[in-house]
Amino acid sequence: MTNETDNAPLEKLRDKIFLIGFMGVGKTYWGKIWAKQLNLDFFDLDEMIETEQGRSIASIFENEGEAYFRNLETAALQNFGEKKNFLVACGGGAACFNDNIRWMNKNGTSVYLSASPPFILSRVLKEKIKRPLIGKLNDTELLVYIEQKLTEREPFYKQAKHLLTADHLDTYSLSKL
Repeated sequence: MTNETDNAPLEKLRDKIFLIGFMGVGKTYWGKIWAKQLNLDFFDLDEMIETEQGRSIASIFENEGEAYFRNLETAALQNFGEKKNFLVACGGGAACFNDNIRWMNKNGTSVYLSASPPFILSRVLKEKIKRPLIGKLNDTELLVYIEQKLTEREPFYKQAKHLLTADHLDTYSLSKL
């Protein structure tokens, strides 16, 4: 994995980019900016699933369970196998299930947006109701949850081909890879 201080030219990025990382790190926000900068189509994997299913991720989790959602997520992700010229903001757990990170690395360029637990906490506090895994946690429980899940997920996230630290991003961060 390379990091944000590498100076490889932008042209080295493939035309299939998968942004991964924990909820709240800015995958959708930065993904939209970078896709425009790189002249790529932008997709948010969670939004695609919600549109296809006609209901929210929270509703899918509540009614069908996490395993069902993870299978939908994998199927949606693999729809990008034959496509080109895109940047996909993946859900926080997408890289961690069903061998998805290996698939992403085989079929494109994965970029891990990392962040510290306090940074993530500050970002997700405002959106707890939209996030099915954290909606009922108080602030202290939420920080513990973030720390625990990051510990579980980082072995998957760190398999990404590139790393950017969310705390220090700007509009040109992706071009530094």
